[in-house]
Formats: sequence, C-alpha cells, structure tokens
Amino acid sequence: MDELKRLYIRLCQEKGADPQDAVLKELQKIKDSCGKEKLDLSTQNLSMESCQVLGLLLQNDVTFSHVVLSDCMLSEDGLKLILQGLRNNAVVKYLDLKGNNLRGEGAEALGKLLRHNPSVTSLTLEWNNLGMWEDGFSLLCDGLSCNQTLQRLDLRNNQINHKGAEELSTALKQNLTLRELDLRWNNIGLLGGRALHECLQSNRTLLKMELSGNNIPSDVLKAIEHSIDYNLERQTVKKETVNQRQILTKEVQNLKQEKNKQFLDLMETIDKQREEMSRTTRTTTLHVSKLQEALDDRKSVVNSLTSKLHMADAALALSQQKVQDLGVILTQTKRDSSSMRELHAKELRKEKEESAMREAKLRQEMSAANEKVLLSRNKVDELERKCKMQHEQLFDLKQELTNTSAELKLRAVQAEERLEAEKRRFRQSQDEASVLRQKEVAHITRHMEDSERLAQERMQRLEATKLAVEEELSRIKLTLANERAQAEEEIQKARSTAQQEEQQHAAVLQDKVRTLTQSRDQAQNQALQQKQQVGEFQAQNNQLCLEIEGLKRRIDGLQQELSKKDQEKVSEVTKVRVELQEQMGHLEAELTAQEGLKEKISALERQQKVQANTHREMLLDKEGEISSLVEKLRMKDAEILRMREEEAQRASLLQSAILSYISTPLGSTSGRK
Repeated sequence: MDELKRLYIRLCQEKGADPQDAVLKELQKIKDSCGKEKLDLSTQNLSMESCQVLGLLLQNDVTFSHVVLSDCMLSEDGLKLILQGLRNNAVVKYLDLKGNNLRGEGAEALGKLLRHNPSVTSLTLEWNNLGMWEDGFSLLCDGLSCNQTLQRLDLRNNQINHKGAEELSTALKQNLTLRELDLRWNNIGLLGGRALHECLQSNRTLLKMELSGNNIPSDVLKAIEHSIDYNLERQTVKKETVNQRQILTKEVQNLKQEKNKQFLDLMETIDKQREEMSRTTRTTTLHVSKLQEALDDRKSVVNSLTSKLHMADAALALSQQKVQDLGVILTQTKRDSSSMRELHAKELRKEKEESAMREAKLRQEMSAANEKVLLSRNKVDELERKCKMQHEQLFDLKQELTNTSAELKLRAVQAEERLEAEKRRFRQSQDEASVLRQKEVAHITRHMEDSERLAQERMQRLEATKLAVEEELSRIKLTLANERAQAEEEIQKARSTAQQEEQQHAAVLQDKVRTLTQSRDQAQNQALQQKQQVGEFQAQNNQLCLEIEGLKRRIDGLQQELSKKDQEKVSEVTKVRVELQEQMGHLEAELTAQEGLKEKISALERQQKVQANTHREMLLDKEGEISSLVEKLRMKDAEILRMREEEAQRASLLQSAILSYISTPLGSTSGRK
C-alpha cells in the first residue's frame, strides 16, 4: 500500500497537481487495515486533477475490487477521466456512483465503460439525472446491450420516462448476464411498463426487477412479476436438469468402467492361458529333444555292438579252422541255452509284475486327476455363485431405477397440480385483468412449446445414448467372438501338434523294435550255421579242447554283456513308454482345463447377454414413460385449445373496451386511478 501512496504522489507531481488529503487518508487507512480491497471516497469533493490522477491510478491497479464514489458531486469531465481509467481495469467488480448528478456526457461515459470493461458486476447509479437526456441514456443502454459481465444495476431516482424504459427494454433483449435491475422512483408509466414486460418475453436471465413508485398499473406489475417468477422457476428447473444430467453421466461412466474391468479380466485370463500353452509347448519340445538324444545314444550303442559282433565272427572263423570236435561244446551250449531260456522266463515274469505295479500307479494318478476335476468343478460352482451375486446387484439397480421413475412420476403429478393451481389463479385473474388474457395465453403457448422442445431434445439424447450403448455392446461381442475363435484355433493347433508328435514317437519306437527283431533273427541264423559247422568239425574238437575252453570263457563274457545290454534296452523302452503316458496325462489335464475355460467364457457371454437384456428393458421403460409424458402434453394442449376458444369468444366482447382503454391519454388513466 505504500507503493500506491507513492504512485499517487508521483502522478500528482507529474500532472502538476497537489495531492488531496482525503485521498491520502483513505490510502493510509487501507495500509493500516493490511490489504483492504475497498477504495471509499464517498462524500469527498474531488477536483479535476485528482480525478485525472485517480483514473491513471486505477488503470493498472490490481488491489481494489470495490470503488465507492457516492455523493462526491463529480463533474462530467472528472467522471470521464475516472471511467476512462476503469475501462481496462480487470479487478474492480463493484462501482458506486450514487448521488453525483450525472447527465448526458456521464451517461455516454458509462456506456463506453460497460462496452469495454471486462470485470464490473455491480453498478450503483442511484440519485442521478441520467433519464433526462435521452441521447446519453440511449448510449448507456447500447453499452448495456453489449456487456457480458454486469449482474446488478441500480437506477433508482434517475427521472427515467417511458422512452428511456423502451431503450432499456431493447438493451435487455440482447443482454444475457444481468440478474437484478432496480428502477424504483422513476417515471416509467404504462408504456414503459409494457415495454419492460415485452422484453421479459425474450430475456430469461433477469431474476429480480424493482418497479415501485413508477406510476405503472397494477395489472402490468402483476404481469411483470409473473414473468420474473417464470424466469426463477426456469432457472431452478435448469439447475435440476443439470444435476440430473451429472448424475446420469456418472452412472454411465461407472457402468463403462465396470465393463472395461470385466473386459480386462477376460484379456488377462486369455493371456494367462496363452502363456500356459507356450510353457507346455516348450516342455514338450524339451522332452522331444531329450528323447532324440537318448535315441542317438542307443544308435551308437547298437553300432558298437555290431562292430563287436563282426569281431566275434572273425574270431569264430579262425576257431572254425582250428576246432574239429565240438560235441561236448554243443551239449554245453544246449544246457546253457536251456538256462538262458529259464532266465528269460524269469525276466519276463519280473517285467509283468513291474507292468502291473505301473498300472496301479497310473490308476492312482487317474484318481488324483479325478480329484482335481472335482476341485475345478467346485471352482466353477463358486464362479456361478459370484454370477448370482452380480445378478442380485443388477436387481438392486433395477429397483433404484424404479424408485427414480416413481420420483419422476411424482414430480409430473406435482407439475400437474401446479398447472391446475395456475389455471385457478388464471380464472380468478380473468375478472380483474381482462386486458392481459391474450398475452398470458401467448405466454402459456410459448412455455408449452419450450417444454415440447425440451422433451424432444431429451428424446433425441436418450436415443443417442441408446445407440451408443448398443454400439458398445456389439463391439464387445465382436471382440469376444474373435478371441474365442483364436482360442479354439490355438487349441486345435496344439491338439494337431500333440497328435503328430505322438505318431512320430510311435513310428520311431516301431522302427527300433523292428531293428531289434531283425538283429535277433540274424543272431539265431548265425547260431544255426555254427551248429552245422560244429557237426562238421567234431573230429577237430578233441585236439583243441584247451583252446575251446579259452574261447568258452570269452563267449560267456560276451553273453553277459549282451544280456546286460538287452536289460538296459528293455528298461529304456519302459521309461520311454512311461514318459509318453505322463505326457498324455498332462495333455489330457490341459484339455480339461481348456474345457473349463471355455465354460467360463460361455458363462461370461451369458452374463453379458443378461446385462444387455436388462439395459434394453430399462430403455423400453424409459421410452414408455416418455410416451406417457407426451400423451399428457397432448391432453394439456387440447385443454389449452379449449381455453383459447373460450377466451376468443370472450375477447370478441372485450375488444372495444380494450381499444378505448388504450386510446385514452395517460393523464386521464392516472386520474381515474
């Protein structure tokens, strides 16, 4: 505030004027009050130089929101300077110019202020003479018509006549921000009152108008009060409609959020299923690679065995040249063969017992899998319970909608009661104010047309929301159908790959069994050939007994190695079978899980269908309510037409009286009253 004081003193020095003590005291008071936002210079005599300095001070000021210059007896030139500074001020909201004897030039300056100032919301012009100069007052009204911020205007005791009221009414037809207008203790008269009433037919923002002490007839005052009350009711209805729109938008947003959450949950479950499928494919590929490595190892073992057999064949060829008599060896070989048969029989029994044990284990695993299936069914039951809970929630929402519809019906009944009360008032006021019946009928028709337009706009908005909801439902259905088709294609691909892998494994195992049987047949053929050769070389066996004993020992070692390798082959074959069975079990479990997921997807689709049906029912209910309201409006239109016919008959009788009443001069009418 010291800065303001210094600025005021500096501006006075620049303009060559002495600073006034009253202004300095007011600035000092503002400093002492720690940031007061009100500049009060009422009842102070301000010179021309001080007005010029105040205009420059207020031009760039940011602290004052209230400027009070009442009863200062400002000259019109000084007022122009102050208002010129306030034109570009964006902080001052309340301006008081009461009791300054403002005239034509002051009215012109005020019109420029209202045209250019972007912040003043309240303007007090009480106890001035603005209405005596019609040109200046018309400029003030032009500025008011262009203003978009002023909400309160006080024009008490300004000697405004009916022409000034007509200028003011034309300005009010274009102004959409003024809320309060005080015109008490002027000379508006009948014509000015009618002009103000006509402007209220187009201006729906003015909520308060004071007209006492203006020689306006009571019927015109009642009509103006009725239009002001209509503006108030309209504003309240607008506020209620805005609140209802906000509530409906919030509900729609909540429904959209719930649908998005459900859609995201479905996407997450589908992603998890895809990850599980990828994991299973990876594990199967790893198992296949391991099996291929085992087969490669076995092939290398078989190749080593074949090389050893070739070496044995070479050794046998050498022994055939030396051996002559192997009869004893044949008997021993027969005995050995019988013992080997017994060993093979024992091994087969053991293998049968092991296979029985494995079958028991597999049955246990099947029972465990059945238990898992029961658990999954329990989970499905839990999901069904959750669906029931959601259905209950939807039922609660339906009840809420019925409650809201009942409230709307009650409001419609209340509106009908209000209309009936207004009809009664209208009938009572027919005897008192016959002149205004035609205007009131026009006003009621306009009101009904506005209500019909509002109802049509509501119908269009509801239809637009309905179309938007149906489009969203169709989009969600398409996305779900595409995702379902993709999931089914992935499942079919996984099945086909699993079947192909199983077929490949079976073919590989069959090839291995064939190679083993072929090697066994070749060994048997070689044994028969050796027997024949032994029969031919029995004579030579007697000489080479010692060599044969050594060869027997070698043959026993080789047979033991062969038996071990056969056992290893049998064990590996059994392991491969067990692994294949386990893989089959895993695949079956995955198939059951996928079937459960399909059931879940179908349940969710059913839920969506139920929700869509509920939305459709709600929309149908709303359409029925709207149709009922439209029928009520039609009935009211019919009643209004009847009233019009009755009033037309009565108006034909009262036209002569109205014309005589209008043709009489103002003085005679005021004298009669």
